[in-house]
Amino acid sequence: MDDTHRARRGFGFWSAMVIGAIIAIFGVPIFAGGIWLAALGGSWYYVLAGLGLLVTAVFLFRRSMLAVWVYLATFAGTVAWALWEAGFDGWAQVPRLVAPTVVLVLVLATIPALRGRLARPVGAATAAIAGGLALAGSLTVLTLSQNDIAVAQDAPALDEAAPVEETEQPVTDVLPDQPGQVPAGEVPAVEPDAAGPADDAASTAPEPAGDEPTPATTPTGIEARSPLAMMEVGENWPAYGGTYYGTRYSPLDQITPDNVGELTRVWEYNSGDMPEGEGAEAASYSPENTPLKIGDDLYHCTPMGIMIAIDAATGLEEWRYDPDVSTDAIPYGATCRGGAYFEVPDAEPDTMCATRILWGTLDARLLAVDARTGQPCPDFGMAGEVYLEEGIGDTVPGWYSVTSPPTIVRGIAVMGAQVNDGQAEDAPSGVVRGYDAVTGELAWAWDLENPDSRTAPAEGETYSRGTPNMWTIAAADEELGLVYLPLGNSAVDYYGSNRSELENEYATSIVAVDVTTGDDVWHFQTVYNDVWDYDLGSQPALVDFPSGEDTVPAIIVSSKQGDIYILDRATGEPLFAPEEREVPQGGVEPDYLSPTQPFSTYHTLAFEPLEERDMWGMTPLDQLWCRIQFRQAHYEGMYTPPTSDQRWIQYPGYNGGQDWGSLAVDEERGIMIANYNNMPNHNRLIPREEADEMGARAIFEPEWERGAEGPGPQLGSPYAIAVNAGWRQWTGLLCSEPPYGGIRAIDLETGETLWDQPFGSARKNGPWGIPSMLPIDIGTPNNGGPVVTAGGLIFIAATTDDLIRAIDIETGETVWQDTLPGGGQTTPIVYDVAGRQFLVIAPGGHHFMETPVSDAVIAWALPETGEAVEGATGN
Repeated sequence: MDDTHRARRGFGFWSAMVIGAIIAIFGVPIFAGGIWLAALGGSWYYVLAGLGLLVTAVFLFRRSMLAVWVYLATFAGTVAWALWEAGFDGWAQVPRLVAPTVVLVLVLATIPALRGRLARPVGAATAAIAGGLALAGSLTVLTLSQNDIAVAQDAPALDEAAPVEETEQPVTDVLPDQPGQVPAGEVPAVEPDAAGPADDAASTAPEPAGDEPTPATTPTGIEARSPLAMMEVGENWPAYGGTYYGTRYSPLDQITPDNVGELTRVWEYNSGDMPEGEGAEAASYSPENTPLKIGDDLYHCTPMGIMIAIDAATGLEEWRYDPDVSTDAIPYGATCRGGAYFEVPDAEPDTMCATRILWGTLDARLLAVDARTGQPCPDFGMAGEVYLEEGIGDTVPGWYSVTSPPTIVRGIAVMGAQVNDGQAEDAPSGVVRGYDAVTGELAWAWDLENPDSRTAPAEGETYSRGTPNMWTIAAADEELGLVYLPLGNSAVDYYGSNRSELENEYATSIVAVDVTTGDDVWHFQTVYNDVWDYDLGSQPALVDFPSGEDTVPAIIVSSKQGDIYILDRATGEPLFAPEEREVPQGGVEPDYLSPTQPFSTYHTLAFEPLEERDMWGMTPLDQLWCRIQFRQAHYEGMYTPPTSDQRWIQYPGYNGGQDWGSLAVDEERGIMIANYNNMPNHNRLIPREEADEMGARAIFEPEWERGAEGPGPQLGSPYAIAVNAGWRQWTGLLCSEPPYGGIRAIDLETGETLWDQPFGSARKNGPWGIPSMLPIDIGTPNNGGPVVTAGGLIFIAATTDDLIRAIDIETGETVWQDTLPGGGQTTPIVYDVAGRQFLVIAPGGHHFMETPVSDAVIAWALPETGEAVEGATGN
């Protein structure tokens, strides 16, 4: 035997040993974990697969060809099991088939070394590897070719998108003959006096504006105003949701699916408001800002509340007003979703603050500045400021903040506030207040536990503490004089036995408040006795809902659990009667939970309940671990009760369904657009003694540290709360399989799904935060809303891949995209300057979504005559 032959034989021997060792290393935990899973009532596959791996390793150590045959049998069984469990869903097959296929290649590569058969080793090994790769490629093609996930193209325009199958949704098409009536149908209407959605409010609803007089004064003596003209969308984008109707629709049609590929960046502005240092404050930016466009100007609010006027055509800064907010005031995140524009009635156009911008700050101030100069309005509050902590009582920086813009109705600026979640039952009040937009005087206060008072509390007293707050954006009907408040939960989200009757009645409700009196006219509750943090985060949308040959003035309410409700906006009566269904009981509060919950019969974004087979990972090992966690957890479907002796699965999680990004509605086409999240949470209530030992501290305690890991203390209740948002595993990936987010078109009249597809690519996502750069639409978590236009386009960013997209509203096809310098967790706007349509977004990034922070505001437009097309990369 020559030296070359001897060397090859030695190499073959050691390669078989090494491959055998690798297979044994993976085989042991798969076999042991498989026994654990089977003992919990789960799949037996891992026991058999682990056994097959261990036997394969033994025969490799013995240099026996039986290793190949044993593994081939194991692999064949794996393929059969994978197809039985997940069919041809490509993403579902990643943990089931990718790693086993790699092992197959390695095993086949050992054939020349087994039993000392080393003739023509190079050729034999090459053939073996080629065969394995061919099989792996075939499996990959087989699974991915059947997958309904579209592949993102490199070119800006996607000319050959796969057709999107229509998703059927159960719809009960029962519309009333007259507004405010709930028709008889297959689903019973909810009784108004039940512990649920709506009050019998028809008799107390305000009459539409007209010949009827309005009240002379507000509860605090401010003269009430008649309905004011509402600025239209088109040339302008005058409010956060386009208008206070919140439909995010523009009548502009210059940019269409046919020419959107020609969009070019025309300017980029940088505010300079970026986090500094390396502390927790630096890691907590989440701007979520949607600018306003009025006349020639954009009004952009930075994360720390700096209001900046920018020339809408050129991107040049015109003025800025810095309220000098301390970073100590940052609550959950540094956020300013936007401001509000107001024209003082009958004011001389050239007078100071005849037109003004109002917004709130993280340190709880309401500010008003002149829209032309940025100078504080001297007639508003104290030198342009109103201090919102008055009457709130005990608080500390970061506990009580304003992150959303005011909603101005009949000259009353309606203000809610964010109360930092999970700290204590004795939290600052969730009071919602109305202020005169001219003077800053308090017009009324809607304080849940003080229904007989609409004024400020008496000296030495405070607004009722711990009550549900409105941290998100309200909608409003100027003619009806109603403002629609999407309420959150009580101060402790995951325990309710200590709540008052009024808290139980109003939490997680949409509440219509008369803007002249501060009285609630009706309310509709979407969750009874909410212990899941399912607060209403979306701004409602006001539409003329089609009803035969007529329309009904309606309000669309979307929820975190995925249900979408259509209500008469004057009375709160459902146009599609909700269905009361029994839900799981038990947990730590069996006497508190509601035995039923309302479910929408119009449309839901919710998916089927999770099963063990829905668990996911990069490899069989992490998928196995997620399966074990699934079997260990308490889970009975939606509204699974919270538990303390074991973790429970909340699906969808508190960032599921729709959050603050909200819906968009094209009433002309009769299409509603909803982007949504599809992720579970993995939670546990922690008994107070255990929480104390863990060091759980509230924001007002000396030991509290911003950004510290650990449970929410929920002081005043028997339990702290540990939430694994998204149910992430040690790799940083989620335990449930993709897609984690989608976008859907819904027929406005019937609630039927027109198209539905995963939303967001894997290009900036991967294990341990390493970008995979895969241009495949996996469906990522997304926060931020869509804008729809008369040109037939949806403009939206929102996803964690740092892209902005244009989607054909009729087909769901992505027809253009561009790369952003930061995360696009915000909503774009569309406006016109001198006949040229602009698309603008402020992609500030988001700490919770783990996207890069940016201080940019970016504008796109079609090229003017002779202008070169550049800027849209399609990457």
